[in-house]
Amino acid sequence: MSAERVRSIVEQRVSRPEAIAEAAARRVRPDSLVGPSGKLLVIAADHPARGALGAGRDPMAMADRGELLDRLLVALERPGVNGVLATADILEDLLLLGALDGKVVVGSMNRGGLAGAAFEIDDRFTGYDAAGIEAMGFDMGKMLLRIDFEDPATAGALHACAQAVNELAARRRTAMVEPFIARRVDGRVRNDLSTDAVVRSVAIASGLATTSAYTWLKLPVVDDDPDGMERVLAASTLPAVLLGGEVPDDPDVAFRQWEKVLRLPTAKGLMVGRTLLYPPDGDVAAAVDTAVSLL
Repeated sequence: MSAERVRSIVEQRVSRPEAIAEAAARRVRPDSLVGPSGKLLVIAADHPARGALGAGRDPMAMADRGELLDRLLVALERPGVNGVLATADILEDLLLLGALDGKVVVGSMNRGGLAGAAFEIDDRFTGYDAAGIEAMGFDMGKMLLRIDFEDPATAGALHACAQAVNELAARRRTAMVEPFIARRVDGRVRNDLSTDAVVRSVAIASGLATTSAYTWLKLPVVDDDPDGMERVLAASTLPAVLLGGEVPDDPDVAFRQWEKVLRLPTAKGLMVGRTLLYPPDGDVAAAVDTAVSLL
């Protein structure tokens, strides 16, 4: 991103911070959460707020905000991309750049479980809340729910997520819940991506709150069982999108996995970040176009 464009964003933040709310009020909202294919493709960019800046083999890939915004603009301009997931700082930059018209906008809610922190499971809602998402005219709120049966902080995380689902539903805003069964290995939180663990996480997340009418799930693709994703998606009737996870050395493997899973009835799309924004060959447009073709 040119220095002039970055300077323009900063100057608006300095001299006219109300320009952000004005841009949100002008934003054209999408007619539907899904595109013509009946599927949803959202570009995820909420990793930096947890201190998770790595992509592929570069541990600081997402540290340059101008470059990240450049990559997001390329992705959002590709036909078939429905929307974006991010924290307030990034979404507000995109509003000032005029990049969110007609897009599904997903506010990231709980970013307090910083990557690698001793309190990581105690994932506080330090990002958007339901009232903030409604005030900005956004469409969804996304929350991460890591369930560690040996960490007492899990109880508070479950309760907070249930409250957030209720508050979003009361405003007819969709809650996107991303559940994992997790445990500490050598002091670090690791997600269990076995089929049985993901099935269990789906069952727990589906039962959160007083209603599931506005709840969607964001789920990893498991590969320990040839029928694993059929079992995962059979665990609930809630709509589900597939997450991208870490940047693979061979993105074609991930694309083939997504293509197969997207044929299942509850699979309603993709919510992918680093795999599309930081592909190994650097061609963001080509990576996004390939993901679109899977829908």
